[in-house]
Amino acid sequence: MKAIVFEDFKTFPTLKDVEKPTPGPGEVLLKVAGAGACHSDVAVYNEFEEGGPGAVPPPFILGHENSGWVEDLGPGVSGFNKGDAYLVYGPIGCGRCRACSRGQDTYCENAATNPYLGVGLGRDGGMAEYVTVPARNLVPLGDADPVAAAPLSDAGLTPYHAIKHSLPNLAGGGRYALVIGLGGLGQIGVQILKALTGATVIATDMKPEAMEKAQAAGAITVGGGDDQVERIREITGGKGVDAAFDFVGAASTVKVAAQSMARMGRCTIVGIAGGAYEWSFFTNPYEATLTNTYWGTIEDLHEVVDMYRAGQIKPEIERYSLDDGLEAYRKLQAGELSGRAVVVPHGN
Repeated sequence: MKAIVFEDFKTFPTLKDVEKPTPGPGEVLLKVAGAGACHSDVAVYNEFEEGGPGAVPPPFILGHENSGWVEDLGPGVSGFNKGDAYLVYGPIGCGRCRACSRGQDTYCENAATNPYLGVGLGRDGGMAEYVTVPARNLVPLGDADPVAAAPLSDAGLTPYHAIKHSLPNLAGGGRYALVIGLGGLGQIGVQILKALTGATVIATDMKPEAMEKAQAAGAITVGGGDDQVERIREITGGKGVDAAFDFVGAASTVKVAAQSMARMGRCTIVGIAGGAYEWSFFTNPYEATLTNTYWGTIEDLHEVVDMYRAGQIKPEIERYSLDDGLEAYRKLQAGELSGRAVVVPHGN
């Protein structure tokens, strides 16, 4: 079968023929419906260095945002019907620790000794015609479109988990939420905030077209500039936002998020651009929390699928064939994509 493979650090991936996988004990073979191309993939092959933080040793097939139809079952697996559509929960922990027992494989206590981080992160992913997945990592999609659903396993799950933890800050009238970075995660983040809270959503990005999409979803937008924080705080009547979500994570965006906070607010850094921020007792609003999140739980993903099936979140996608998958990564790396690129290996 054809697959897009990460073969070495600082090296663009390749499209090549590989052996079709066979599901092992406890696994399901999926015929891939869609595989989302994520900026994290670009970091994997283009930014991380061998042995450094975040580095996952190659070679392996890319693709950690996956959906597909059941094709075959491995030994010991039952309860799945061939042809049924599922979304894949990407993280894979040890399955034995306290974090994994609550469905939070992202925070596995044995991550340092596990053979891989997840599907498409050390273990072969979904940028291929077929992929094997642990049966416990499958979330049913029912009759919902699996191709458009594929990015939700990260671009939906990650903002949902961050927002879910911040819901107490947004409960009640007169609350404000700030979304920084209106790429795939930020746009879905705006939709989730509008669906789950009554907060006024403020969104900011450097691209006018991205802000237009956020406006269409119900956000008030603020562009960049030296007075960006002042304009954000002006919308809130001067008090600041009750919850901020930075989907970039650069030093400049973290600073904007932190300086826009209200007292007792919650600022969540979701993006992994590696920016640092200098905290000070006299500049941090009293009892305001600065934290970070990574992906989410499989329970969260079930709830994301519920929202998707209810029409509350609608990912904007651009479809690519597997043969054109490398072009999708090239455009993603160059910042030329307006939506989420989804590779569709079987043309459905």
